[in-house]
Amino acid sequence: MFFHIVLERNMQLHPRHFGRNLRDNLVSKLMKDVEGTCSGKHGFVVAITGIENVGKGLIRDGTGFVTFPVKYQCVVFRPFKGEILEAVVTMVNKMGFFAEAGPVQIFVSNHLIPDDMEFQSGDMPNYTTSDGSIKIQKDSEVRLKIIGTRVDATEIFCIGTIKDDFLGVINDPTA
Repeated sequence: MFFHIVLERNMQLHPRHFGRNLRDNLVSKLMKDVEGTCSGKHGFVVAITGIENVGKGLIRDGTGFVTFPVKYQCVVFRPFKGEILEAVVTMVNKMGFFAEAGPVQIFVSNHLIPDDMEFQSGDMPNYTTSDGSIKIQKDSEVRLKIIGTRVDATEIFCIGTIKDDFLGVINDPTA
């Protein structure tokens, strides 16, 4: 799920960036350092939408660097248990398959795939129904439900299922 939140960060800036464009340099460094990162508490930072406040800088002894407290608004992505997501399958093996929904990687075990789907090995491993009408393989789009998350300091891992109503393949790349 996406949230719009306010975060704070202390940014260090080298003296060569001081001058007329100080604020612009600070904002571009903040975007470069923060966008695309993950914090276990808030989730994946998708984009910075605005700067609320840049505090007074504090000169670091001996280095010349200045530390500015910056308060900014950003959009974050944090998956929750029970959430339904659409994802793209990245890898299929006999244990299940991995899919990506934006920055988060989700594993769907073969126990959480409908019983009528069987693993087919070969040059393009996949899970196929007995009549061959539905196939899950690399680059297939699937709708899945998150049944568990594990949060580390810099990463979020998810376990999903497609063994429920209205879940499964949305778009087959071979069709």
